[in-house]
Amino acid sequence: MAETLQATTFETPCGPFSVAVNSTGAVVATAFGNLLRLRERLPKNTRLAEAPASLTAAVKKQIAAYFAGKRRAFDLPLAAHGTEFQHRVWAALVAIPFGETRSYGQLAADIGKPGAARAIGRANATNPICLIVPCHRVIGADGSLTGFAFGEKIKRQLLTHESRPMSC
Repeated sequence: MAETLQATTFETPCGPFSVAVNSTGAVVATAFGNLLRLRERLPKNTRLAEAPASLTAAVKKQIAAYFAGKRRAFDLPLAAHGTEFQHRVWAALVAIPFGETRSYGQLAADIGKPGAARAIGRANATNPICLIVPCHRVIGADGSLTGFAFGEKIKRQLLTHESRPMSC
């Protein structure tokens, strides 16, 4: 049977932001954009229903605080679908401090897989929980803003926001 998730979209300084949560309120996926963008980040057989405000209130509050410069890390239950390796990479993403970046190679070394920069890049690209699991903090070894599903403009806005807390 297909999983049904609760979803909503709300405005941020970087545009619409959508979130899907499970029945306990754990975040399964997020996307900059509308529910169609969010759906792209979920398994094909997943159904979305309108989320009651009570299920998404904590997510909205923490994201608003992030953009207001009052929050540097998120404290939300997460329930992303992925492999063991992907979960290791996503945990390493969460460990990158606010305002800092890592290259794909540095992230590979951080999880004990030096030389696995391409695999790290793929796991980063499949991170279904953008912003909360900060895949935007990973950059090319040369400092280039590569590999963000929602485009270089939003990635740059997020990194600028984190380098000097202010709205995008």
